[in-house]
Amino acid sequence: QDGITHTACTPHAYPGVYENEAKGIFAAVSSLQQHINDSGIKLKLTHGADTHLVPNMLSNIRNGNIPTLNSTRYFLLEPSHHSRPPQFVHIVSSIISAGYIPLITHPERLTWADEYYDDFLEAADEGAWIQITSGAILGRFGRTPRYLAEQMLNDGIVHVIASDAHDTHRRVPRLAEGCAAAAKYVGDAEAQRMVLDRPQAVLANANPDTVVPALAYQDHRPMLKDTVRKGGWLRALWG
Repeated sequence: QDGITHTACTPHAYPGVYENEAKGIFAAVSSLQQHINDSGIKLKLTHGADTHLVPNMLSNIRNGNIPTLNSTRYFLLEPSHHSRPPQFVHIVSSIISAGYIPLITHPERLTWADEYYDDFLEAADEGAWIQITSGAILGRFGRTPRYLAEQMLNDGIVHVIASDAHDTHRRVPRLAEGCAAAAKYVGDAEAQRMVLDRPQAVLANANPDTVVPALAYQDHRPMLKDTVRKGGWLRALWG
């Protein structure tokens, strides 16, 4: 009813905590898709995982233990919520050098994101995709996540808006209202790219060089993080 046609089922993959591997995820997605089909719901599912940044993460992706999004070069990368990963940008760069494109999930909700905001500017410069949550733009995760989501939209580093749905009550599978909220900052065309064009590119395993980049890179210039962050003028302007 919200207009969503495809959903990626991405349970957490965190060895020792969430033991989700490709075989079980594929089976669960297939079973759920059958139920959806039987119910006459026009929704197509695909697979993936919310891949936590832990040792051996890349090797588990390479050997197929952890699925990428629709078995493409794109995957969800979830950093630690409460502590900044050492050498975070270097790790992101290494992942990209290995041929994968990480979508950094809900950075606006990480407790260290405000203090180390430059990490996300630099990660985007390296070629990572930034994915924010629809509900965060609307303030459903609190003031700081909303502020950071707005700042990322203003800075033009957001590639994708996702529902990050967990249930049918508080964290529901809806995107339309988040897309409309984002359009106030980036315009309708760019907001549509965040929920339609770039997600389709992910499903198609498109070369990222062939995809319209995030707003900050559409004039082919890297982010000037010192000007954007440390100068403080965007903070003053957008509040």
